[in-house]
Amino acid sequence: MKVKFLIIVAFATLFSLASKADEGMWLLQLMQQQNSIDMMKKQGLKLSATDIYNPNGVSLKDAVGIFGGGCTGEIISPNGLVLTNHHCGYGAIQAHSSVEHDYLTDGFWAATLADELPNERLSFRFVHRIVDITDLVNEQIKSGVVTEINSLTRPYLNKLAQDELAKSDLNGKPGIVAQAYPFYAGNKFYLIYYKVYTDVRMVAAPPSSIGKFGGETDNWMWPRHTCDFSVFRIYADKNGEPADYSPENVPLSTPKYLKISIKGLNEGDYAMILGFPGSTSRYLTESEVTERMYTTNQARIDMRTVRLDVLREAMAKSDKTRIQYASKFAGSSNYWKNSIGMNQAIADNKVLEAKAEVEKQFKEFAKGKPEYEGVVDKINDIVEKSIPVERQIDYLSEFYSAIEFRTPEEPMKKMKEAIINKDNAAIAEAKELIRAQFARIHNKDYDHEVDRQVAKAMIPALEKALSSSELPSFYQVIARDFKGNVDAYVDNIYNNSILANEANLEKFLKKPTIKAIDRDPSLAFVSSTMGCISKAMDVYGETEDLSLLHKAFIRGLGEMKQPTPSYPDANFTMRLTYGNVKSYDPKDGVHYKYYTTGDGVLQKENPDDPEFVVPAKLKELLQKRDFGRYAMKDGSLPACFLTTNDITGGNSGSPVMNDNGELIGIAFDGNWESLSGDINFDDNLQRCIAVDIRYVLFVIDKLGGAQRLINEMTINEQ
Repeated sequence: MKVKFLIIVAFATLFSLASKADEGMWLLQLMQQQNSIDMMKKQGLKLSATDIYNPNGVSLKDAVGIFGGGCTGEIISPNGLVLTNHHCGYGAIQAHSSVEHDYLTDGFWAATLADELPNERLSFRFVHRIVDITDLVNEQIKSGVVTEINSLTRPYLNKLAQDELAKSDLNGKPGIVAQAYPFYAGNKFYLIYYKVYTDVRMVAAPPSSIGKFGGETDNWMWPRHTCDFSVFRIYADKNGEPADYSPENVPLSTPKYLKISIKGLNEGDYAMILGFPGSTSRYLTESEVTERMYTTNQARIDMRTVRLDVLREAMAKSDKTRIQYASKFAGSSNYWKNSIGMNQAIADNKVLEAKAEVEKQFKEFAKGKPEYEGVVDKINDIVEKSIPVERQIDYLSEFYSAIEFRTPEEPMKKMKEAIINKDNAAIAEAKELIRAQFARIHNKDYDHEVDRQVAKAMIPALEKALSSSELPSFYQVIARDFKGNVDAYVDNIYNNSILANEANLEKFLKKPTIKAIDRDPSLAFVSSTMGCISKAMDVYGETEDLSLLHKAFIRGLGEMKQPTPSYPDANFTMRLTYGNVKSYDPKDGVHYKYYTTGDGVLQKENPDDPEFVVPAKLKELLQKRDFGRYAMKDGSLPACFLTTNDITGGNSGSPVMNDNGELIGIAFDGNWESLSGDINFDDNLQRCIAVDIRYVLFVIDKLGGAQRLINEMTINEQ
């Protein structure tokens, strides 16, 4: 079966310098082999390779980790203080918020360690050890333990990781987990051991009007004035080992933390980022880029537009609803806008033409080489056949994930079996499963009436997007039993399903029957939708597997590029990217300088637009212009800045460091003009947007009054 987000990368064992210094998400363990450390030194780096990554000692690598499930965070004090983006900590901030304690609106500043708030299911993981297992995987392929195709699959890699962990000296050590990854489309494999801390507490967060200043309007845009940060702390047991939350836990004593520089920035200054970029697809063929535009991106644009419109209206009417749906809305809207920008940038930046040129060069290179000849044509033929069904799957997936109220099939199936077998113990067990599912649905961040309106909007949207043969069978039920009235169909689900409300639930559990299950309208909706998705996936799975074709393609690209070294596509493993502080010119006659200031916050202020409200205290501070040591040489307060670093999703929260490895900012976004960058890096337009660390410290110090946090940090002014 074709994997939608293939690890498509340029593979080569090459040893000279890269021709494009700023492009690249480089593996730390290959810095010296690929000579990327030499290129960094030529651009101004003052550190050695072992200062950045030392497998036998402490290095910068040990001050950076995975925050939560999809962001990066950095350690900024010897007491486990973690800095990341506001939007990365947003879920935790929202979870602690209520109408009575609205931390989203008011911000949060823990006055003491005792005031720092624990968070369920929030973790921080450090890279503990990296092991090259390429020879091991290849030997298992050669001996027939695994096929070449299956060696790229997650089940095999998961089992391999667990087998290797069981044999390792790390087996049984607190917090240690292992994960195996393919790199360069499976031409290389690494096993990464992580040390995971699960007691991570919220320490500080600015008001959302500061941490999300500009909202949807400014997202992916420059100039930017968002102070996108939040502060957490890692706690451990008394021995410094990972442990679940306990009042007895203490702040983690960290072997490495980042020092902070507030001496200021200039155009051309060296800048590097350590982080965990999520996913890039730099070596897609022209047909695959077209597929991405037409399927994944367009489905996301069309379906999320509908859902976000409903949520936006509901959130504007109620503070309770605004808090409930804040995190969901932010998560959905981020890549909704990204998809819009990516499709536009692909056209504006002539990405399809660039891909066509690479394919032309590769075909010429492949002549007379049986392992490469015809590879691109085979890829393109498979893609052409798969586009219609992939489009159907993407629209169905966006539709189904937008609607939260769903009766799960498995607990109801267990109940039916228990009733048929007259097994009272099994009936009691099924009752508990159903109660648990009811609690999961009707949680504090769910509103049944809001979700009802989402469903009423999404069902017509899906019908508009797909042909009648591609739609789930419940559309026939709407036409036949509800005379085409979508609202009546939805109301029947949200009023009469077993899990619709507590009264319905208790009535069913008092006397559960097969008849009631078979007539449950939500269960019928779920079965119909999932059945349609499953059928489409079966058709999708019949298309020829692309994995081995891409493995050959990437290997060939690497050979074609020699002697230029190549980096693997992002797969949420630790990478280093280096570049410079730099302005850019998005179009003729337009120049964007590399930094913004607090003056822009006041210029953008609009009390009638919730995205551009400036809190009274911040406004007062900005107007007084008493910025102290955080000011620029001209007396202004720095806000955000640009670098040429190569980043993507997952890099959110990553530390931006200077030539001495000191923290100068936090990466949080990319620019609109280069949103095709995950597919095709553009040297002229690609920019990373970072919040200046001086703005962060100013807000912590002057607005938050959190001097105790400032005192924890090592801040260098020269």
